[in-house]
Amino acid sequence: MFPLSDENPRLRLPIATIALICLNAGVWLLVQGLGNGQSLAESLCLYGLVPGDLLGNITPGTRIQLGANLVCQYDGAPNPSSLLTSMFMHGGWFHILGNMWFLWVFGDNVEDVMGPLRFVAFYVLCGLAAAGAQILSNTDSTIPMVGASGAIGGVMGAYALLFPRVRVNTLIFLGFYVTTVRVPAIFMLGYWFALQLLQGLPALGSTQGGVAFWAHIGGFLAGVSLIGLFRRADYLAAHRKVGRAGRQDGSRGF
Repeated sequence: MFPLSDENPRLRLPIATIALICLNAGVWLLVQGLGNGQSLAESLCLYGLVPGDLLGNITPGTRIQLGANLVCQYDGAPNPSSLLTSMFMHGGWFHILGNMWFLWVFGDNVEDVMGPLRFVAFYVLCGLAAAGAQILSNTDSTIPMVGASGAIGGVMGAYALLFPRVRVNTLIFLGFYVTTVRVPAIFMLGYWFALQLLQGLPALGSTQGGVAFWAHIGGFLAGVSLIGLFRRADYLAAHRKVGRAGRQDGSRGF
């Protein structure tokens, strides 16, 4: 299931959402060289989050092959800044494009609820919670973790709680058959969360690379938990006003 758009009117231009997308794109271009092999491997080595390294559980001098001509060698000095920098790194074109699309579809309405500054703080906190969940899933891991999907998982958790009945236009793949359907946000995002959980449980303690399912789970749960602290007191009245206006001119409200 892949979201194409939602039927949820926004109140204002989502400047924080746009800024976060531009920041991720800028890092992909300037730091990761648009996925160029050497630049990509170096960025993962320097700025990715390595649980074992952060917690001091890796023997100094341990070497991890990240590319044909690049080996990461851990010096035993933890790098706490990787908790933040890893949120803006990505592993490939599909990784960054998928993440940014999910942020665009769901971020604008959550930003409406919070305002831009609160939204950025919420986004970062969800990203940190996601990193913490992934670290706890395997504290000795030597695999660099990168990606905005944990923070975006928090945005999706908040959206599911705030707008459960809003319809999401969703692309569905059923073998060779592809179609689009309109489903409630709680169904689409609940399905996504259940999928992360089902795949995350077997991955506990895994030493293999792949999708950081526990980062997704941790971010989503953080988003659900933090929304009460970050939403504006007047957001309900503002959204009801937009909904009434939509119904009066024949468009769909929520």
